[in-house]
Amino acid sequence: MGTKIFKRDQLHDAVELLRAGQLVAFPTETVYGLGALATNETAVKSVYAAKGRPSDNPLIVTVSDEAMMRRFVKEIPARAQKLIDHFWPGPLTLLLLAKPGALPAAVTGGLPTAAFRCPDDSLTHDLIADLGDPIVGPSANTSTKPSPTTAQHVYHDLHGKIAGIVDNGPTEIGLESTIIDLSVEQPIVLRPGKITPEELSEVLGEPVLINAGTKATKGVPKAPGMKYRHYAPSAPVQIVDEPTDFAKINLDEHTGVAASKAILQKIGAKHGFDLGPDLIAADHNLFNALRYFDDQPEIKRIFVQGYHTGENSMAYMNRLGKAAAGHHFKAE
Repeated sequence: MGTKIFKRDQLHDAVELLRAGQLVAFPTETVYGLGALATNETAVKSVYAAKGRPSDNPLIVTVSDEAMMRRFVKEIPARAQKLIDHFWPGPLTLLLLAKPGALPAAVTGGLPTAAFRCPDDSLTHDLIADLGDPIVGPSANTSTKPSPTTAQHVYHDLHGKIAGIVDNGPTEIGLESTIIDLSVEQPIVLRPGKITPEELSEVLGEPVLINAGTKATKGVPKAPGMKYRHYAPSAPVQIVDEPTDFAKINLDEHTGVAASKAILQKIGAKHGFDLGPDLIAADHNLFNALRYFDDQPEIKRIFVQGYHTGENSMAYMNRLGKAAAGHHFKAE
């Protein structure tokens, strides 16, 4: 299968491929997603095959607007309406009770809920609006690998496996959306993102819990990113929590370091990737860094700067923690 790259003036061709049950990657403000017609179970199942993704891991339903989402949910609770009015389109995914039978089990993971997102990207809005139906939107990468923030990343992972990629340049944020579960008594953030629990709580006027895990659903994840290893390059990753600890790492020709330019210059890293001067830049560059080292077979271990600044660093540390399988560098 050839994988075509589409620009705005070719959007109709991408729509026709989706309508025919093909897979087309699309841009968002967070990362690139892998699109398939959400109401076509065969197409949705092919997403799992292309990504090598476990089939019990639910998929986000990506819509062009609130009206499209209404076709697939039992209701839009008052909480959801507040968040939609404040954050959509944007990097927030809402987990709601779905209308029975409205979406294939391959989308919901067999659960009574479904996750909905309206991304802030004009090309993707027009793509879905022209299609007239929602598309699923997991990250457009090989499962467990770092999420893609450019069309080139998608092509690297999935060329020959998908029909096309809608290219709108590099993504703005670089980490996936916040997912909040509104199907339960008290709202729960299942996956942290740019929008923090504190911001959600301010809009809702009530406390918001953080990640209840999969215990309540007997091990079945309610949303992406809750159960399986994610975001990991081939080489093992360790988190360096204290900037001064970088000087204690054995910096040989097989060691990659992702940190601020100031740290890289101070330690004289042979293989370094500049994450930028602050957390916002690190959010944007984390997946780029992991992919950069993954493309260098001589790199056998990767050390990445950690950030610990409360809720603002929660999304970054969540993704980095999964990439590192929870391993932190301990200076001897």
